Amino acid sequence: MARGTDIRPVIELTSTAGTGYTYVTRKNRRNDPDRLVLTKYDPRIRAHVDFREER
Repeated sequence: MARGTDIRPVIELTSTAGTGYTYVTRKNRRNDPDRLVLTKYDPRIRAHVDFREER
C-alpha cells in the first residue's frame, strides 16, 4: 500500500509561537482536506497556542 495516497496520513503540527515544538498526529483527508490548525499546549512557553499542519 502506498503511503503517499493513504487516507489517514501522518502529519506534523508545528507551534505558531516560533519555539520549534512539534506534535505528530494522523488526519483523515476526506474530512479535513485543508491544513489542520489545533490549539495545543507548548511546554517551551508554558501556554496553549495554535499548531499548524506542516507538509
